[in-house]
Amino acid sequence: MTAPLYTPEERVRRDSTRWTLVQGILAPVQFLVFLVSLGLVINFLVTGDGLLAATISVVVKTLILYTIMITGSIWEKVVFGKWLFARPFFWEDVFSMLVIALHTLYLGAVVFGWWDATGQMVIALAAYGTYVINAGQFLLKLRAARLQEKADRERAEAAADAAPEAAR
Repeated sequence: MTAPLYTPEERVRRDSTRWTLVQGILAPVQFLVFLVSLGLVINFLVTGDGLLAATISVVVKTLILYTIMITGSIWEKVVFGKWLFARPFFWEDVFSMLVIALHTLYLGAVVFGWWDATGQMVIALAAYGTYVINAGQFLLKLRAARLQEKADRERAEAAADAAPEAAR
């Protein structure tokens, strides 16, 4: 049996902190910005048109990524007592560092003129590929947390049902 994702105390902190709501809002916003930006980046790579729109969209996506990473770190500190690399999210945080590095490389490429526009957009696509993997990691953790909570509820209900039987 694997260790539970949250201890009862961590679950209470998770459910009572406003940072859970912040993460719950920012994650889908980031995903929507990603989808729009991905379309603009692909459009530029295929047609050669729309460089400015694609560039702005990747910069906006990167700024939202930084925001969600900062607020996520605060969330981890509140829930687990560590700014990053808490036990349940260690590998997601490790991979997040690659996501941030590639997005930051893209910003550096744009600001300092590293590579041509096509090269910069290829970096953006690499950053987006890692983002999709990382988002998948977090979705799997969200699913695991829900399954854990369901199993805990079922165990508690079974124990409550068994208690009157044992008293007889």
